[in-house]
Amino acid sequence: TSTPEAPHKTVGALLFWFSTLGGALAWILHLGIGWGVTETTCSSGHERINGMPFTYLVAADVVIPGLVALTATVTAWRIWRNSDPDARAGTDRRLGRVHLLAGVGFCANLLFVAIIVFDGVALLVFPSCLS
Repeated sequence: TSTPEAPHKTVGALLFWFSTLGGALAWILHLGIGWGVTETTCSSGHERINGMPFTYLVAADVVIPGLVALTATVTAWRIWRNSDPDARAGTDRRLGRVHLLAGVGFCANLLFVAIIVFDGVALLVFPSCLS
């Protein structure tokens, strides 16, 4: 049987895991797309892929995963702030684990946002094809 709070638990769990792992997944997406765009551009010997300039593709590859990672960062911060076990006397240990993982997710997601931005800058500043 399904209880009315079952969908809320599912959404809460998905949101929690997004806040913990969202930045890493966005970085993996950024890394794969950036590598593919660079390799395609270099192997074709052109500055465009299907008529689209390389810089536009790099910008999209930075902005979209960067926004996902930033959203995960904000979500982790909100979960961390709302799950403070010291503010809730008599709560169980699960809330403490949620608080810890949300804090770790917040710090990690900030790092992934920085990595995505700096990698995008490097793709635009340094020559992508050295041969």
